[in-house]
Amino acid sequence: MLPTIKWEGEIVSILDQRKLPAKKEWYTCRNYRDVINAVKKMVIRGAPAIGVAAAMGLALGASCIRARSFPDFKSRFSLLAEQMRLARPTAVNLRWAVERMLRLVDRLADQPVAEIQQALRKESEIILAEDIEINKTIGHHGLRIVPEHSTILTHCNAGSLATAGYGTALGVIRAAHEAGKDIQVVADETRPWLQGLRLTTFELMEDNIPVTVIADNAAGTLMRQGKIDLVITGADRIAANGDVANKIGTYQVALLARTHRIPFYVAAPLSTVDPATPDGNAIPVEQRPPEEITRIGRTVIGPPGVNALNPVFDITPSKYVTGIITEAGIIPPPYRKNIRDTIRSNLPRFSS
Repeated sequence: MLPTIKWEGEIVSILDQRKLPAKKEWYTCRNYRDVINAVKKMVIRGAPAIGVAAAMGLALGASCIRARSFPDFKSRFSLLAEQMRLARPTAVNLRWAVERMLRLVDRLADQPVAEIQQALRKESEIILAEDIEINKTIGHHGLRIVPEHSTILTHCNAGSLATAGYGTALGVIRAAHEAGKDIQVVADETRPWLQGLRLTTFELMEDNIPVTVIADNAAGTLMRQGKIDLVITGADRIAANGDVANKIGTYQVALLARTHRIPFYVAAPLSTVDPATPDGNAIPVEQRPPEEITRIGRTVIGPPGVNALNPVFDITPSKYVTGIITEAGIIPPPYRKNIRDTIRSNLPRFSS
C-alpha cells in the first residue's frame, strides 16, 4: 500500500491523488497554507486522511511561530487552527484533529514554546500511527459480516488513500482477503472525480484483490440480478442518530440495497461520529465548482454555459444502515442510544 501522507524532515509530503493512477507524484507542503491548499484542491481526500493532514499542517504551522510567551503562541496558533478548520466543511475528522491539537496546547500552557512545538509534531505522528491501527481494527471487526464466496459493492474510495493507511471500507475488504475469504469487489466509478475508478480499483489491483468497475447507474441492475451480496461504504460524518454523510451517490446505493434486501454497512472510525450533530439535516454539505461536472480533467464535455449542481456529499438516513463498523466494534440500531453508549465507553480514546 502506498502511504498517503508522511513527514520528510520538516516537510509534509502528500501523495497527489489528482494524478493517480497515471502518476505517483508527491505534493510538497512547506507550511500550513500548503496543507490547507492540498485539502481544498483534493490533493488529499477522505475524512480520516484529512484529519491526519490537519494535524500535520498545524504542527508545521506551529513550528514557524516565533513567540516568547504562551499567550502569544496560543493566540497565533488559534488563528492557524481556525483557518485549518475551514478548509472543508463536511468531514468532521478535520475538526476533530484541530480540536485535539488545541487541547494539547492548553495542557502544555506551563511549558516553553519550543517544547510545545515539539509536542505538536509528535502528536501529529501519533495521530498518523493511530489511524492505521484503528483501520486494521475496523477491518478485524468487519470481517465477520463478510460471507464466504461473496461480492461486495463499494462506492467512492474508503481505502488506504482516504486514510493514513489500510482503509475503512476497504480495510474490511482487505481483512477478508487476508483471511482467505473468496471475495469479489464491484466499485462504482463515482462521478465526478471518479475516485472509485481511479483510486479504489488502483488500490485493490495493487493488492491483487479481484475488482470490477461499473458506472454509478449500473448498481441497481446488478443487485436485481443477484450479483451483489453486501455493500460497504465509508463516511465523512455520522450524526448522533446514525445518519451518514458520504460521497454523493451513497444515498441511492443504500435505497437500492434496502429494496433488494442487501445488507448496507458503513465503516468509519469513532472520530467520524459527531455527537454534536443531532441528525443528517444538520450536516453541512459542501458544494464544489460546477466545472467538475461539465469537464473531465481539462476536457469540456458539456455545452458551454450549461448550469450544473455539484454537491459533494449526500445524507443516508440511519434506517437504511444495517450497522456501523468502528474500532470499538459494530454498532447496531437503535443508533442514537448505541452510538451514545459506544462513545461513553470509549471516551478517553474518542476525546484524546
